[in-house]
Order: sequence, then C-alpha cells, then structure tokens
Amino acid sequence: MIKVEFLGPMAQEVIELEAQTLADVATQLQNIESVAPWLEKCAVAVNDEMTANLGMTLKDGDRVSILPPVCGG
Repeated sequence: MIKVEFLGPMAQEVIELEAQTLADVATQLQNIESVAPWLEKCAVAVNDEMTANLGMTLKDGDRVSILPPVCGG
C-alpha cells in the first residue's frame, strides 16, 4: 500500500492505494471526481522528492504528495 496525500486547497483526505508506479496512481486518481480536475495542474513528490516520472516504481509504504499550484504575495 502507498499513501497519497493532497496538499493545499484540494480538500481531500489521505487515501491508501495499491500501485506499482506513479502511472497507476494517476489512473486511480482520475476516478475521483473531486481530484481529477486538479491532476494536470499539480506537481508530484514521492517521499518528499519532486518527480515527473510516471514510470517511477513505488514500494510498499511510499508516500505520494499531490501539490496544487499556489500563488501568494
């Protein structure tokens, strides 16, 4: 199991998924109506390391963070 956390304004609770790659995570997240619209805009980190590699292999206990764009002043 991996944990997926959603940061910022996404207002989604942490979920646990069975996934072997980030592509698997992305596919499963597309099925969550409140999350799907955010996915193209978000950055992703695995265990606090930023990545854009959807082929990245995940292992049991990994934490995937979904980071929406933010702006501030």
